[in-house]
Amino acid sequence: MSQTPNELKYASSHEWARLEEDGTVSVGITDHAQEALGDVVFVELPEVGTVLAAGDDAGVVESVKAASDIYAPVGGEVIGINPKLEDEPEMVNTDPYHDGWFFKLQPGDTSELDALLSAGDYQQQCDDED
Repeated sequence: MSQTPNELKYASSHEWARLEEDGTVSVGITDHAQEALGDVVFVELPEVGTVLAAGDDAGVVESVKAASDIYAPVGGEVIGINPKLEDEPEMVNTDPYHDGWFFKLQPGDTSELDALLSAGDYQQQCDDED
């Protein structure tokens, strides 16, 4: 059973967003997504300084099964990436909500988070897909 932390917001494309205390937004893929992908072997992240709109392609995650695009759940400027994923992409599988985060945004408009799914709504979407 996939984990779906209540404190996060979710995109229907299986990314999560966490509003941090400093106003930035951390982004990664969900436990459901990493389970569907299988063993992650490579993650391509956006460059720091890239400005993304909500829904823009932000990178790629590759597994032994497939490659999938990563989308920005909200718009903003990329202010940091997770450098550990370059050498340890498997962290996406072992800890998708903490050590396996992908990038951080300085959001242009934090109200875009309101358009994302709650944990309950995201879990319902996943249940409907299965």
